[in-house]
Amino acid sequence: MLVIAGLVVLWYGLVPVAGALIKRYKWSKFRSRFNGFRLRPIMDNRAYWRMEAGGDVFRVIGEVESVTDRQVLWVRSGGMLVPVFLKNAETYLLPMQSEGIPDPGDEAPEKIRWEKVSSLTEGTKVFVGGRLSHQEGRWSFVSTKDSPLMVIFYDGPDHSLAARTAWAGRHRGEYFNQATPYSLIIGALCLLFIAAFFLQRPAFRPTVIVSVVAIFLPLFPLVPPGLLFTMVYRHLAWRARILRAYGDLAKLPLCYFTQESDGSPRRGKHVLSDGETYGFVCSAELPPEVHEGKIPMLIPELGGDNWYIFGTVLPSDLLPFRPKDPFATFGVLPGNPWELSRRCTAKAYAMETVAWLVLLAGIALNVFFLRLILFLLI
Repeated sequence: MLVIAGLVVLWYGLVPVAGALIKRYKWSKFRSRFNGFRLRPIMDNRAYWRMEAGGDVFRVIGEVESVTDRQVLWVRSGGMLVPVFLKNAETYLLPMQSEGIPDPGDEAPEKIRWEKVSSLTEGTKVFVGGRLSHQEGRWSFVSTKDSPLMVIFYDGPDHSLAARTAWAGRHRGEYFNQATPYSLIIGALCLLFIAAFFLQRPAFRPTVIVSVVAIFLPLFPLVPPGLLFTMVYRHLAWRARILRAYGDLAKLPLCYFTQESDGSPRRGKHVLSDGETYGFVCSAELPPEVHEGKIPMLIPELGGDNWYIFGTVLPSDLLPFRPKDPFATFGVLPGNPWELSRRCTAKAYAMETVAWLVLLAGIALNVFFLRLILFLLI
């Protein structure tokens, strides 16, 4: 029996959970890399012609002009045509933007291969971040071993890309990852082998029954009465993903500021790559411009009593306005960004823990009823 329990824990539990943690780490790295590119200068005609040496990291947003058979993507940005060598690049397709508050997992970027890139139509919007190198007589974006290019194809306004990437850069149902199908198959085969090995030995009949039942353990959350617990688990897990995404949104402006000891952004101004001054103002009341739709709420569900408004600041204006840099965060947060992020993340982990306890309780309930039925039959 201990061997059966060990196989169940290993193949139905530890291996899929390890795959989930790896998956979560990869998407955390995706969000971190994108935020790093937000601070890099934008490649434009002026920057292009002032380039003297390769190796500098830039970002560019534009439209697909063409894709060649040599895996070179030509991006048109303003009056400039930039070649992007896609070999070894990390290439993603961001799903179409939906209305309302979608599940972060529903809009997760899809990592795509060369075949899908080559089928994209002219005019598709694209973001590229990475190093420039002198290739074939001109400056080009090229992946290196330590720093592969990040290429994201998307739709919608340019200024929404940073928030959408922070929101969408996570997957739902992390238990079901690339390792899960193989793990479940191996676990089922191991349990089936044990059942077949002891099938002809009447003294080990309970071992055979337990092995056969354990094969179908992954289906237990979908069987009544535990199904009710599974529905509660899915709702709690969904709320946990929403809260983690809110935590990421709250941290978007912090990359431009040093922080005080309490984590709040230190008052001061940051000069963006295009020369604009980026900063924030605090207000005890929500400005009427928010109700009028002129300033967006970065986290729509949360309220507060101390509002932080981020954007381009001028001495002559009381409130910030939208920066020309589309990746510079513009909007209102209901409080200290660092505190908001910490609070949302803590609530998300607490809710996720409760969700897993509810799911395990549902599985235990199904196991109890199954044992009762087997006891009556045997």
